[in-house]
Amino acid sequence: MSSLNTPVEEFQEHGAQRTLGGIALKILIAAALTFSTYQLIVAGFHPLSSLTIRSLHVGFLLLLTFLIYPACKSGKLTSVAWHDWLLGMTGFGLSFYHWVFEGDLIQRSGDPSSADLVVGAIMIVLVFEAARRMLGWALPIVCGTFLLYGLFGQYLPSPLGHRGYGFDQIVSQLFLGTEGILGIPIMVSATYIFLFILFGAFLEHAGMINLFNSIALGLVGQSKGGPAKVAVISSGFMGMISGSGVANVLTVGQFTIPLMKRFGYSSVFAGAVEATASMGGQIMPPVMGAVAFIMAETLNVPYVEIVKAAVIPATLYYVTAFWMVHLEAGRMGLIGLPKDQCPSPLKALKENWYLVLPLAALVGMLFHGFTPMFAGLTGLALTVILILGAAVAARVSSMAFRYVFWVGLGLAAATFLEFGIYAILAVIALLVLVCFRVKGGRDTLRTIRASLIDGAKQALPVGMACAVVGVIIGVLTLTGAASSFAGFILTVGEKSLFLSLFLTMIVCLILGMGIPTIPNYIITSSIAAPALLSLGVPLIVSHMFVFYFGIMADLTPPVALAAFAAASIAKASPMRIGVKATQIAIAGFVIPYMAVYTPALMLQGEWSAAAVIYIVGKALLAIALWGATAVGYLLTPLKLHERVFTGVAALMLVAAVPLTDQIGFMMAALFAVWHVWQKRRLALA
Repeated sequence: MSSLNTPVEEFQEHGAQRTLGGIALKILIAAALTFSTYQLIVAGFHPLSSLTIRSLHVGFLLLLTFLIYPACKSGKLTSVAWHDWLLGMTGFGLSFYHWVFEGDLIQRSGDPSSADLVVGAIMIVLVFEAARRMLGWALPIVCGTFLLYGLFGQYLPSPLGHRGYGFDQIVSQLFLGTEGILGIPIMVSATYIFLFILFGAFLEHAGMINLFNSIALGLVGQSKGGPAKVAVISSGFMGMISGSGVANVLTVGQFTIPLMKRFGYSSVFAGAVEATASMGGQIMPPVMGAVAFIMAETLNVPYVEIVKAAVIPATLYYVTAFWMVHLEAGRMGLIGLPKDQCPSPLKALKENWYLVLPLAALVGMLFHGFTPMFAGLTGLALTVILILGAAVAARVSSMAFRYVFWVGLGLAAATFLEFGIYAILAVIALLVLVCFRVKGGRDTLRTIRASLIDGAKQALPVGMACAVVGVIIGVLTLTGAASSFAGFILTVGEKSLFLSLFLTMIVCLILGMGIPTIPNYIITSSIAAPALLSLGVPLIVSHMFVFYFGIMADLTPPVALAAFAAASIAKASPMRIGVKATQIAIAGFVIPYMAVYTPALMLQGEWSAAAVIYIVGKALLAIALWGATAVGYLLTPLKLHERVFTGVAALMLVAAVPLTDQIGFMMAALFAVWHVWQKRRLALA
């Protein structure tokens, strides 16, 4: 049975989902498979104009959303209501409007016909309704507020008011052109994002999660607090191919949270560790969250530049989480897993080595200047070839022949890469035919099919967020309203850059209480990032600053999606998990500030190896002190005055004021000497 026909989980990232059967399920599966196939054709051949590709992408999103998500959570979840069939088919059918009337729309650009306005208005309403069903009320309300501002903002007092725009101008801006719903976010969703989501779905179905868990268990399972460290490493690995924090919690967390609870961690701490580690996946290269692709397209810089800026901060983020669980284990006296429960990481790699190859190929291609689309498509094709090849090789009894098969397949794939997409399709088609003939091969083909279905399903929340947030971009572009808030930040920044950064952080956290990371980033970067750039903050650093706090909002109470997801598995209070996760992820609040004052932390500006080593060393020391302050333990438990001292020392290292670094280093050295002496004194007592 398809993975689309799964029971409603105790926690859903979005709205309640239907559990279908019969003809409705078959239509839903066919729609999902068609969606994934369409996106692969777009990536491989790009047969249509950019605006048509975006419009059809939105059509598929609307069709699947109205079939999967009922109008309300109390609605019937075992069948699709007639009006949802109508809404889904209407959205899908009208998405062909840009394709059918492409020439006419270009000729009458700026002077829409009545039909243009009717179709545009219907599609805008459908996008709002689909976003409400999937993402809840918060984001549609925010976007609706901007829409009302565009329609009636002329009645507001200065400086908020604008000159006034007609209904036809609003609809043209939001749907008929590339400045609204069909803007950059949906373009990125229709190209890069879908491809990488599909890539992650294929690796997940191929067993990558089990491989990551086995490697993490083998590396750190036996150490102090091993189960929690396994959660950090495994979630970090998963984040490298997923980029979705809540999805990571609901997949990796099914294994790591019960493991942590079984070995002595509280439910709250177990949930918080998994939520923190999973959210870091959005900043973990090479496949970062969807925001990274949108950022690269918005800034018109190569994706590898975004990856380069994120490498050190992402590493520091996971070092922090690892350090915090180590200290918590020391404070609670928790031990690691028994040796017989920790698999050999080398054995796990030996059995599933082929799963690492697509990821390695993806990283290599990105860093050698290939576009994300080409790198993602190549990685995906290589994954499919390896999955099918493994199914065939497993049926070969001779080990020598098996090695020859793998070598031959590798040479064939490498050679055919030179001949283009048609040659790769020929290799895949040949392997598919062989799988029909070998024992167990059809199970592998079902895995391929399930991956295509799950890829389409997992793309829905990202795609709908990109579509509805286009309303905000369209209104801001039309009215120029972003300049007002930017001007306020500039005014504050003239007196204090720190206050401007703090104000921007608060806006990100408040927005993040109700909306996902993608629209949070798009809204805040449209308004605040240009102002930070004017205050001297490097371009990528200003956008990464906004991005980071959009991620932190998913951990910060009262509304923290990652905490709610973890709570459903840990069986604990989401609020308490959110508070603890915020404490664990404290580096996520510190690192962006350090990067603004010292851009070398993100390899931006004029930096040198010495500058990078210095700022990383300082950040690591600050993280160590923050951890001791938050947990109240280092080598031995810390008293209140010791925690205050370490907290002040950490603040000195973060602040970018003359002499603060020297003060911070001196305080850290004094505390180290004092703490070691205290430990020895207690040992002798």
